[in-house]
Amino acid sequence: MSSWMRWHGPAMARLWGFCWLVVGFWRAALACPTSCKCSATRIWCSDPTPGIVAFPRLVPNSADPENITEIYIANQKRLEIINEDDVEAYTGLKNLTIVDSGLKFVAHKAFLKNSNLQHINFTRNKLTNLSRKHFRHLDLSELILVGNPFTCSCDIMWIKTLQETKSSPETQDLYCLNESSKNIPLVNLQIPNCGLPSANLAAPNLTVEEGKSITLSCSVAGDPVPNLYWDVGNLVSKHMNETSHTQGSLRITNISSDDSGKQISCVAENLVGEDQDSVNLTVHFAPTITFLESPTSDHHWCIPFTVKGNPKPALQWFYNGAILNESKYICTKIHVTNHTEYHGCLQLDNPTHMNNGDYKLVAKNEYGKDEKQISAHFMGWPGIDDGADPNYPEVIYEDYGTAANDIGDTTNRSNEIPSTDVADKTGREHLSVYAVVVIASVVGFFLLVMLFLLKLARHSKFGMKGFVLFHKIPLDG
Repeated sequence: MSSWMRWHGPAMARLWGFCWLVVGFWRAALACPTSCKCSATRIWCSDPTPGIVAFPRLVPNSADPENITEIYIANQKRLEIINEDDVEAYTGLKNLTIVDSGLKFVAHKAFLKNSNLQHINFTRNKLTNLSRKHFRHLDLSELILVGNPFTCSCDIMWIKTLQETKSSPETQDLYCLNESSKNIPLVNLQIPNCGLPSANLAAPNLTVEEGKSITLSCSVAGDPVPNLYWDVGNLVSKHMNETSHTQGSLRITNISSDDSGKQISCVAENLVGEDQDSVNLTVHFAPTITFLESPTSDHHWCIPFTVKGNPKPALQWFYNGAILNESKYICTKIHVTNHTEYHGCLQLDNPTHMNNGDYKLVAKNEYGKDEKQISAHFMGWPGIDDGADPNYPEVIYEDYGTAANDIGDTTNRSNEIPSTDVADKTGREHLSVYAVVVIASVVGFFLLVMLFLLKLARHSKFGMKGFVLFHKIPLDG
């Protein structure tokens, strides 16, 4: 029995744990290429014997390559090529180091799916050429290329340009071999007919009404002759482009209001680098009230709304069909502005049953207008259940006759003739009630004091004696 307990107690648990640990290491070893070591986030291959002849790949279904953030390779003389599909599985890769190895060629699309790459170190390899197309889509903070036997040509002039334009004060000591196999410092390299391109975008009028069409033209120049392409981002409107050598045009039709404020770029690119010319598209369109909802209570009561329009629309509120005058008690507040979209509230300060009713919002600019209406119920009438449907008396409504406010101006203007609004009337009614209560309280207090004094005088002995003696005094002395 004691023997069974020894093998089925804590000792057995420790044994099973050790076995699982061994199995885990064994599976990791199977997943990791020969001459390399692997962890959940890192692969490093530094053992030259037997070494690796291809970029390290994990065994399928044995680990998660997207979790690998660093790959370190050193002293691998037989590693010469990085193919297009070698690195694509490591989508989370941030740091790639290949040093003191035999790397000669990197495919143009090798890092197409590695958008997280930040640091690349290719020190002391066998690279004779390297195109900027490998890295154009990456936001690299470091690219180290020291110790490679680059061939002096226009193909590597982009590296010189990168060194000259980067903000870091540290400059790599880079060289290239000329036709005489002489080392030339890259900083002194001069290649005829090899320079940055230029782009010039012609856009006479980028302000257009919704639904219209527009055509943009672009010309590029440079040597080597650059390629021209358009960068339209996430443009919603239908568009098509035509390109012929160094000239190009972009036709945008049935322009959508959703594209207002978006950037359109014409890009010129050659071996040395790229240049672009950009414009912003402005779309004018009639207002649309995309959201209007019943009041909600926060610090103040709020009737929330969202309005789209360009130019910015003027807003006007109506209360039960009459123009609503805005004041310190009721006013429009714009909380968030997103280019041509405005999010705000009609803010009401302590509304009562006198403010119940229909509220209509009208938004207007030079291209048109839109309106929406909601019913608001803040509290029930006195003596009526708050949940009942109130009948709003028409005597409390009046036409205030104020002009529409611009969406950016939500304050009451001092030069306007002040008028009585619903909130002011409610305040005066409350003040009258308070005055009546105070007067009644004072009068009651004085009546109680007088009654108390009369009662006290009626029971006072001194007061009675004085009264009798006064009436008994003879008139003749």
